[in-house]
This record gives sequence, C-alpha cells and structure tokens, in this order.
Amino acid sequence: MNETIKLQHAHHSIRSYRDDNVSDEMLDAIIRAAWHAPTSMNAQEISLVVVRDAEKRAHIAELAGGQAWIKQAPVFITIVMDFNKTDMGVRKAGQTQVIHESMEGFGVAAVDAGIMLGNLMIAARSLGLGVVPIGGIRRNPQSMIDLLELPTLTFPMVGICIGHIENDAPLKPRMDIATFRHDERYDASAYRTAIDAYDTDIMAYWQGLKRTDGITWSQNLGNNLKQVYFPQVRPVAAMQGLTNDK
Repeated sequence: MNETIKLQHAHHSIRSYRDDNVSDEMLDAIIRAAWHAPTSMNAQEISLVVVRDAEKRAHIAELAGGQAWIKQAPVFITIVMDFNKTDMGVRKAGQTQVIHESMEGFGVAAVDAGIMLGNLMIAARSLGLGVVPIGGIRRNPQSMIDLLELPTLTFPMVGICIGHIENDAPLKPRMDIATFRHDERYDASAYRTAIDAYDTDIMAYWQGLKRTDGITWSQNLGNNLKQVYFPQVRPVAAMQGLTNDK
C-alpha cells in the first residue's frame, strides 16, 4: 500500500490547533492541489476564499454555530460555487447562461466543491497539518456572503480549517463496508444488522473519549435529518440568482 492510500485510510478530523502560522509555501501548495482538480465541462465554477485574519475567523466561527476550532486554526478556506465567473465566459461567447437556475447546476457545483475539498484535505494532511471540513457555514449563508463580499451567482458551499495539530484525535469507526460497496447492483440487505452493530461501535468510541454527550449514529441522524437543518440555503441561494427551478 502506498503512502497516499495510507494517508486516506487514516483520515480523521482535527478540532484542536496550535496558533502557529501555516507557511505561505505550504498554503500555496495546498491551494494549487485544489486548483488542479477536475471540474465538470472544465467550467472551473469553483473559487476559494482564504481567510487568515483572526477577527474574520472568529466571526465565521460564530456564524457556523459556535465552532471554536474555526477561530483557533490559522487558515480557513471557503469553497464557493461561482457561476458569476462562468457567466462572464458565457457572455463573452454571446450566449445567455441558464445552468445556474437549475438543479443540475447546483448539483454539479456541489460535486466539484467536494472534489476540491478532498484535494485540499489530502494536500494539507500530506504536509502534516490537521483539517476539518465545515458545513456549518451554510447555517447563516447570507452573513457569509456579506462577510466574504460574494457577488450574485455565487454561494458558500463548505469550508475547511487547516492548521498545525495541537491535540490529535483517534480514528472514528465506520459502518461495515458492505453498506458502502455494492457490486453490480445496489443491495441493502446488510443495512439493518450493520446499523445495529455500528450504533454499538460508535457508543464504545464515545466512551473511550469519555464523551458523556455521545449518542448513537441512528439517534444522531434522527435528531438532524428529521428537518432541513440549514433552512436558509434555499432562500438565500435564490436571492443570489441560483433559483434551482429548472
């Protein structure tokens, strides 16, 4: 097994960072790893906003629901859906952009944002840095838009903390791989048994960390997926011109 795969197999989120700066050389290498990532149709409809300013990071931490590690990590990067950029290209070609009004457009930008996030994480971790993705920036998307001065036809999709690790974290267990890998056809026959086993495993993980607030995977899903947990995404996206109605 090569070192890249070992790194991927050992992925875990870090929520404790030293205040040491991430060097410009490291940060440039990490960003270029994302810049070289593929995008659908070579649209390059993703942009990154890098925030190193401590006051801005503290504000983002509040907007994301009080996630202190955003303030603590010296670098925070927001991955932005950027159909403003593509609109300029479409107009230059004498055409009218429509994709930003569609479910396909929002979906493809979400996929490409995920690819960017993966490249950022692997690049940062290969340099010995810690990372944690932050979906919580969609909790208050309009405030993020205002803070980062994002124009219409853009939207903050996900963020990532990057920094030197203060306290490492153990690898969180995953559900049985039979619930993830399907050969030739989708097969959910192993799900119920695997969910029961994983609920037991995740509780043992929390107990090992002495986390008295830890709950099972199924309870966590029940608490979160019974609702649209970031309800401002749709209305704010629509105000940004991303109507998602085609």
